[in-house]
Amino acid sequence: MAKIMEGMYIAGGWTNAARTFPDYNPSDGSKWADIPDADVNDTRAAIEAAHAAFPEWSAMPFTRRSHIMLKAGEIFESRRDEIVEAIMAEGGGWFGKAMFETGYTAEIFPAAAAANYGSIGDVLPSEYGKLSFAIRRPMGVVSVISPWNFPLILSARGFLFPLVAGNTIVLKPSEDTPYLGGLLFAEIFEEAGLPKGALNVVTCSRDSVAAVGDELIENPLVKGVSFTGSTAVGRQVSAKAGAHLKKCCVELGGKNSLIVCDDADLDRAVQAANFGAFMHQGQICMSIERVIVNEKVHDAFMEKFLPRVGKLKVGATSDKDNVLGPVINDRAAERIRRQFDDARAKGAKVLAGGGIDGRFVEPTVFANVTPDMLLYEEETFGPVCSIFKVKNDEEAVRIANDSEYGLTAGVMTDDEQRGLAIVNQLDTGNCHVNCSPVNDEPHVPFGGFKASGSGKHGGRWSMETFTETRWVTLDRGGRPFPPVF
Repeated sequence: MAKIMEGMYIAGGWTNAARTFPDYNPSDGSKWADIPDADVNDTRAAIEAAHAAFPEWSAMPFTRRSHIMLKAGEIFESRRDEIVEAIMAEGGGWFGKAMFETGYTAEIFPAAAAANYGSIGDVLPSEYGKLSFAIRRPMGVVSVISPWNFPLILSARGFLFPLVAGNTIVLKPSEDTPYLGGLLFAEIFEEAGLPKGALNVVTCSRDSVAAVGDELIENPLVKGVSFTGSTAVGRQVSAKAGAHLKKCCVELGGKNSLIVCDDADLDRAVQAANFGAFMHQGQICMSIERVIVNEKVHDAFMEKFLPRVGKLKVGATSDKDNVLGPVINDRAAERIRRQFDDARAKGAKVLAGGGIDGRFVEPTVFANVTPDMLLYEEETFGPVCSIFKVKNDEEAVRIANDSEYGLTAGVMTDDEQRGLAIVNQLDTGNCHVNCSPVNDEPHVPFGGFKASGSGKHGGRWSMETFTETRWVTLDRGGRPFPPVF
């Protein structure tokens, strides 16, 4: 039986839309829930509710806002078991992924609450004896558009920091995970006692997303936009926000690399590659898509790597032994099939996997991948990586940087100085020596370069992104004016 939703969450109440759309379980195609399908009028009502709530919420003592955030975190933690089940059903996630995501998300609440206790500005020197200071204040209404792959983490990271800073929020989750990415948070914050209108959640179908998205960006009451998703859509979001001179933080796709040097601990490198490439079916913006291995250790690495890949079980996430579940929908499976077919036709060699059965894709390893292939150029967002054998670090850096993307990377080496020298040449917003590119913590600056986005999420960087900086002075030195005036 499909899960029953109370409606969208607008102005502190549950509101039905004129129509609904089905929310499917990607493992078996069954309908998991019926979801309200918002239109522009619903979206406008949510924005107006957020705007009306802003004066009260922003004026509330920061301690009180932080206490509400902590209370919401306690409620989230108390519901962890049922949320894990929803991740497996609505999101198609493996049990281990669900446990990781709920554990990580639980930490974002206290991290956001703690961010209110840091510095909110600087005292500046003044030639004229003024008390001169730079201070931050909340912006107003912030629209948050979140994706389906890690809907808890990426919604929470997108809106908890702006919310606790005193902004009010309109959250639109993905049509593929509207409960986990949106309506669940409305339930939690309603119970936590958040003032009405401070958080609003609108859900909509793929057919409605263009109109709803435009309203979330272009409505004059919206002062800032947070978007996490594909680079193609992120470009449009950034362009539309920029046309209205609105602050916009976009975290987009990646074509991420793991560089394995000739002095690397191969057991560690193999595990980093296996986890980084195939965790959650490779449906992570940080997933490894290029494994770049020094020729001196290439064969030894592959002897260890390929057997581990072959042990990953694929199937419905209702069976906890299946480490890889389905990709999110049929469109995703077709995109991966298109890349596989193109790579094979142009001479790439399949070393492991390669099979696609509906939405279930085997963990796949390619060799002989060249720049003319879609697999080299496009983000795959599936359980696949390509192996590149290189002669030296310079060639490894060249291949890693040969992409429009610049999100994250990993470097495996026994020499940290060598690792940092490689890091300093990589065009990525994040980089990790002796670990997988799949790395994140709630309090760190997370974001990419180039086509992987602009702006930073996490900790004080989120607070800076979603507040305005003002210069204020108190004149105590009696700065003189020209006598003519």
